[in-house]
Amino acid sequence: MKKSALAIHGGAGTILRSKMTSELENEYRHGLQTALAAGWRILDGGGTSLNAVEAAVVELENFALFNAGKGAVFTHDAKIEMDASIMDGKARNAGAVAFVKNVKNPIKLARLVMEKTEHFLLSGDGSNEFARQINVEFADDDYFFTDFRYQQLIEARREHKVKLDHTTDEPKLIEAETSEGEKTADKISASKPQLGTVGAVACDFWGNLAAATSTGGMTNKQFGRIGDTPIIGAGTYADNQTCAVSCTGHGEFFMLTAAAYDVAARMKYKKLNLIEAASETIEHLREINGEGGLIAVDSSGNIALPFNSEGMYRGFMSSGGEMTIEIYR
Repeated sequence: MKKSALAIHGGAGTILRSKMTSELENEYRHGLQTALAAGWRILDGGGTSLNAVEAAVVELENFALFNAGKGAVFTHDAKIEMDASIMDGKARNAGAVAFVKNVKNPIKLARLVMEKTEHFLLSGDGSNEFARQINVEFADDDYFFTDFRYQQLIEARREHKVKLDHTTDEPKLIEAETSEGEKTADKISASKPQLGTVGAVACDFWGNLAAATSTGGMTNKQFGRIGDTPIIGAGTYADNQTCAVSCTGHGEFFMLTAAAYDVAARMKYKKLNLIEAASETIEHLREINGEGGLIAVDSSGNIALPFNSEGMYRGFMSSGGEMTIEIYR
């Protein structure tokens, strides 16, 4: 008997209980619970996996502590550039966007690329022009501005580094201009890490699969860098015959290994089950010094959430089960 299932993630990396305040942990848990509940309401009501993953990721994009949508990190030029992708495992159709600016929910735009165009991926000015033509909701720069993200950028610039999803840097007192031009001083610590890519995977009542992923990329990224999130097969993949996958971590390595598709390929060609295939993919990532994790679900409603980092913000739920939220290893 098939069962509905939903899993979400809010980024993987060095997430240590010792560096987390109880108040901040409760905030993260609340954000994950809200997103999981939004997707589950759709599945529990007989809705599709595609609608469920979109709804879950929209909530994650709207939650300022995750690096997607409202909480997206800044580029080197203090801009917000977002990527997103979605894939329908039944139709094996996909849509993605890269370098999107001022679009409130990039995952909605990615779905419209899938459904309204003959293309899989739109980027830059073209993706924004398409968004305007189909009346996608935009938001001004102030909506996306968060002070701790801006402080992260200032620190990254001073260190001449591109910051990954999560760090364990010691707190540093830094001074910078706010969006209002006032001086501020704040401590950057692992309790306010660069939270990464968000995503969701689902299996609905009919056994149809879907996956969705969204991100603001890396703090201080330059030169038009694109990670794995909008690349179908690298950061996102779904096929009813195997599984649905959403990845998070150091995107270059997920692209190098075609990680999302790699899980499906291991199931198809090695005849592994979901948990075995997902675990092998993350182990292969570790062997080439890639850090991160993924969430995956198959058409029987089985769920896998492997990662090789210290933690991964994640949650899952399936028919007959209770909502589960986890952060640490």
